[in-house]
Amino acid sequence: QVQLVESGGGLVQAGGSLRLSCVVSGTIFSRKTMGWYRQAPGKQRELVARITSVSTTAYEDSVKGRFTISRDNAKNTVYLQMNSLKPEDTAVYYCNAVTNWDQALFDSWGQGTQVTVSS
Repeated sequence: QVQLVESGGGLVQAGGSLRLSCVVSGTIFSRKTMGWYRQAPGKQRELVARITSVSTTAYEDSVKGRFTISRDNAKNTVYLQMNSLKPEDTAVYYCNAVTNWDQALFDSWGQGTQVTVSS
């Protein structure tokens, strides 16, 4: 059974930084494209960054140049470094594996980690 455990969120002022972590178990992590998703109140969950098994990365336009996704296969962990945070980045952040069509691979999600950016 796949388990996804996110951490690292918090309350930060606009312009600040946070680093999110997601530990994954129950799957062959190193072979998976992994992604960070976020869901703001009243909005659908969206994919904001993904990283392939060979560490090729891609970002949603609104976070390009500010967020960096990385992975440590030895620790089964994917990270999201978030810099120059904006109030519109406020959301619950989740990780999941990503399919070729940018859909979440696993039906089950972790608890997420709340990121709140104050203006």
